[in-house]
Amino acid sequence: MSPASITQKYSTLSPSLAVGIDEPDRNLALELVRVTEAAAIAGGHWVGFGDKNKADGAAVDAMRSFLQTVHFNGVVVIGEGEKDEAPMLFNGEQVGDGTGPECDVAVDPIDGTRLTALGINNALAVLAVAERGSMFDPSAVFYMEKLVTGPEAADMVDLRLPVKQNLHLIAKAKGVKVNQLNVMILDRDRHRPLVEEIREAGARTKFIMDGDVAGAIAAARSGTGVDALMGIGGTPEGIVAACAIKSLGGVIQGRLWPTSDDEKQKAIDAGHDLERVLSTNDLVTSDNCYFAATGITDGDLLRGVRYNKEKVLTQSIVMRSKSGTIRFVDGEHQASKWEGYARKS
Repeated sequence: MSPASITQKYSTLSPSLAVGIDEPDRNLALELVRVTEAAAIAGGHWVGFGDKNKADGAAVDAMRSFLQTVHFNGVVVIGEGEKDEAPMLFNGEQVGDGTGPECDVAVDPIDGTRLTALGINNALAVLAVAERGSMFDPSAVFYMEKLVTGPEAADMVDLRLPVKQNLHLIAKAKGVKVNQLNVMILDRDRHRPLVEEIREAGARTKFIMDGDVAGAIAAARSGTGVDALMGIGGTPEGIVAACAIKSLGGVIQGRLWPTSDDEKQKAIDAGHDLERVLSTNDLVTSDNCYFAATGITDGDLLRGVRYNKEKVLTQSIVMRSKSGTIRFVDGEHQASKWEGYARKS
């Protein structure tokens, strides 16, 4: 059975927007979960097989198919393929059924392709949607310096301040000592000086191999054991995370980080100020945006996909900034209906 026919068969479970409404409606959130579920189920078949491109390709195909059934007029403005040289939903691609509200779409069919290939925790299928023209255009700058923390210190931190000062501000806002703070950071050689600064300030580090969308959410969300995310990561992931943080509260601050003179010149030519610190509202200007993610492997945020003879089990999170609503969605899918996305050896 095709993705479209599956969606049509079960469309009563996720009511669409009323035709004629020109801004995203609350029901869009449930439609988006179906898309990330499909990407996670398809990509999840490749967990642990060591081939990140086949995993990503399967997730991309599933996400593209299901996006075409969503009741909106979407344009992909943030895609992952250009950076990763992997299968992609490309920038400028039209998605949705062509009716309903006009939207910017940010996609990451697998945030953590290497995590998926190696069977490591925290791989997600991710999708963010906002009103048309509201997502930041980073041009050709694929990386940015980031600082993420929760609501308590959102109005106190500043990416331009020394690391030690920001950590003391976060500790003060949370009413804890600096040595009780946990800072999440991507495990990269470029972060060695930052790691030294964090530890010299008295805080702890928590390394992640990939997947800093999940890391940003953990830093903004209470009860995760993560107080901040710092370091250089993907610009697309930063914009996707900003959509989630709009619902969670907290803040993401970013500063573009070109990796070459050519990339730097392209950014300047596009009108970017490379010293500017971008806030959550700079990365996504709309107050009506959506974030959806489904776990591929087990992680701090979500449980990974489970397959058995009769069912496929998924766990997802969906957020809407306008209402500040966060929902966790446990899905049970008939395995026979998803055979088209099964791993082909």
